[in-house]
Amino acid sequence: MPRNDRSHHRHPPRAKPAEGLWLYGLHTVRAALANPERKVQRAVLSERAAEAIGPKLLGRVRSEIVDNDHVGRLLPPGAVHQGAALQCSPLPHRALEDVLPEAGAKRRVVLVLDQISDPHNTGAILRSAVAFGVAAVIVQDRHAPPESGALAKAASGALDILPYVQVVNISRALEQLGKLGFWRVALAGDGEQSLKEAVSTGDIALVLGSEGDGVRRLVRENCDIAATIPIDAEMESLNVSNAAAIALYEIRRG
Repeated sequence: MPRNDRSHHRHPPRAKPAEGLWLYGLHTVRAALANPERKVQRAVLSERAAEAIGPKLLGRVRSEIVDNDHVGRLLPPGAVHQGAALQCSPLPHRALEDVLPEAGAKRRVVLVLDQISDPHNTGAILRSAVAFGVAAVIVQDRHAPPESGALAKAASGALDILPYVQVVNISRALEQLGKLGFWRVALAGDGEQSLKEAVSTGDIALVLGSEGDGVRRLVRENCDIAATIPIDAEMESLNVSNAAAIALYEIRRG
């Protein structure tokens, strides 16, 4: 790849922690660099990672070419970085009304995560959400994983592709979605109908609760219906990220 003496350095980065958010992994770093809303400071990359990301995206950031060990020293122990790390700022706060596409011929689907705190589950849900064309993912600001390298890596780039909207109150967000014409479906083991029966052909807000407590009572009361994914009695429940992928497939299929 082309060299630029001012932007590419052979000197290894310092191992001490630096200010800012560190994202890592090829898909994650590539998506962050492709996102014009992401403010980036520097990329620390192996030769192979720099070639995989390409000079076009790296043209917007100061890059340092090092070996994999130097990349790993900037990150938490065990981080699977694939030779790519990006120092950047968190994404700006986004309001729900600013990210929803206009109502029209294409059905809008929104995911609402009610106190799902595991960044790996949340990241996996974000990844499925992008795969199935979800318009936005809504979380409660105090009971959701903060933006982090672990969350972004689990999302495999989805955090910079899909609006991740943090709200103060999930119930109020559901009220707002109801006024915007969304059919609000809480996914629960004791739902009144199967998901296949409960989903409509219009805009849908699908609510997923934490694995321990599920969807909270007040949140469920702000939904139009509770639906379930039928599974064999031998297994009590599904992992929430798996349930999200199955539910989104069912909605897409319908």
